[in-house]
Amino acid sequence: MIRQLAFRNIAYRPWRSLLLFFGYGIGVSVMIVLLSIGEAMLSQARSEKLVGGGSITVLPEGLDVEVMKSGGIGGLFFSITNASFLYRQLFAAPRLESSVAAVAPQIGGRLLYLRSADGVEHAVKASGEIPSASARVGAGPVLLSGKWDDDASDRRWIAPAPAELRHDIDHFHLPPDSVSDRDTWAEWHYFNVLSADKKRWAFISFIVGGDVTGTEWGGKLGITLREENGRSRRFGAEIDRARVRFSTTDANLVFGDSRVTVLPDGDYDVLAVAREEGGSGTARIKLRVHPAANAYFPGVSMGSSGFVSGYTVPGLRADATGSICVDDECESYVAAQSYHDHNWGVWRGVTWEWGASRAGEYSLLYGRVHSPDSAASVPPLLVYLVDSLGFRAVFRPARIAYEDGRSTVVAGKRIAVPSTASFIDARGDDTLRVDLTIEDAIATDTRPRTARREGQRGDPLGTASAKPYFIQMKGVARISGRIAGKVLSGTGTGFFETYR
Repeated sequence: MIRQLAFRNIAYRPWRSLLLFFGYGIGVSVMIVLLSIGEAMLSQARSEKLVGGGSITVLPEGLDVEVMKSGGIGGLFFSITNASFLYRQLFAAPRLESSVAAVAPQIGGRLLYLRSADGVEHAVKASGEIPSASARVGAGPVLLSGKWDDDASDRRWIAPAPAELRHDIDHFHLPPDSVSDRDTWAEWHYFNVLSADKKRWAFISFIVGGDVTGTEWGGKLGITLREENGRSRRFGAEIDRARVRFSTTDANLVFGDSRVTVLPDGDYDVLAVAREEGGSGTARIKLRVHPAANAYFPGVSMGSSGFVSGYTVPGLRADATGSICVDDECESYVAAQSYHDHNWGVWRGVTWEWGASRAGEYSLLYGRVHSPDSAASVPPLLVYLVDSLGFRAVFRPARIAYEDGRSTVVAGKRIAVPSTASFIDARGDDTLRVDLTIEDAIATDTRPRTARREGQRGDPLGTASAKPYFIQMKGVARISGRIAGKVLSGTGTGFFETYR
């Protein structure tokens, strides 16, 4: 009966019946294809070989996984900045050792061009990984013969010795081709050290300035010795380029009789000799600066349209032992609070906000750079927090609020300077508030005449800007908030910089 009704309905409306059959067939076909794709994707998701080994794969934000698998053109140019740092301080960090058994860095299918001896170029695909790490996550290749072991470069990438780490992140640079006015190039090692009673401190800058690819460049050693709310004594020495030695592969620097040397254990040997500006004294500094393990910022370089600004902090939390002498009067330091960073780039008309401080068990770094392009948008602050295990968190406050409740005098002119400052940010459930209480502030006029004479950290080329007064401050930082459900709290002494 049902069959008879069906056939009569088809005979009665043949075209409608044909359309329904066709639609039904298309639907079944689509379902079969989707089920097949789903099964294939499930198989890929379960295959460690297809996803690179392990149980979790971490990729750059915004990367299309399917493009990466298929090797499409969109996957040719992605990269992970500071991948070695992320490996050591995040994925394979001691903080996660109870949750993470093994981590393997891998990159595959990168387009390279191989040029043969006869000058012919060949497009090739290249991959890179650490043999021992890939084996630990079950992604090592099946060897038909020979052996596949870590070499010295693999070991250095995963676990560099302290001296190797310093050289990797603290070496010098050459101006890139994008910099047209290379006379504006400057790069420097900077150290500070604080006395045990926190009433005296020193700023030490080894500055290389000018077009280092030509002949119009040289060195400038600047030393500022400061007593809290007292006097500052500035010392300087100009070093002819023939007596300057710097390297793009290591962090060692020679400035005539002064120098910065990375010792085999990763400590810095800092020797500096300079004459007093406007006086007759001679400052002699001999310090051994010991950076704390894991307390460093790996470095970042940014820029566009000829503007370049680079920065790294090998010693965010460090201590110094040695002496600072002026003529025959010396002060000794034993494991004194210290700090070391390294800057490079185009600095004419550039200003910045910066600060570094201890805060109990934590060390804090914040900063941002204002390029000479006044039309550029103001970037948020980068706030970087570490503890004894290394990297802890990054925050990006939109602004820093100053209260100019202090003043200082520069060349007979009174300048308002901060008495307090604060900034706050929330990243998901994590929060951070930083409050600064300024205990001392000095100002430097960075316009050409005085800046070139003083040779200090702010605007080292001595060029005018809308805010010509470089403010160096010492004070107390207090942090509060919550990270990963843990209350954040700490207080300590630090140094801070801004412009007025």
